[in-house]
Amino acid sequence: MLRPKIPTMPMPTGSVTPPAVVQPTAIQTVQQPSVPAAPASRPTVQITPGTALAVIGAGTAVVLVVGTVLVSMLLATAVTAASVAVCALVVRSLIASSAKRR
Repeated sequence: MLRPKIPTMPMPTGSVTPPAVVQPTAIQTVQQPSVPAAPASRPTVQITPGTALAVIGAGTAVVLVVGTVLVSMLLATAVTAASVAVCALVVRSLIASSAKRR
């Protein structure tokens, strides 16, 4: 049968030099004088009744749009499956009727 050819490693020609030795170097760090950090004050968020209604309205709109898209995709899949099933029944009927004529 077929046998793979394994390449042979050629012998080096000439002198082989050993790898260079790397000497570790010392790392010197410079310390910066520490500056006390200012206390972080986070801005407060004020939610007004108008803002709450806007957020609720936007969330409701997003849910309705996503739901409509998902339902339409499901409906398209169901219609496609039904049409394929009808086509399969028609083809099966045609094949059965042509087999009886012979």
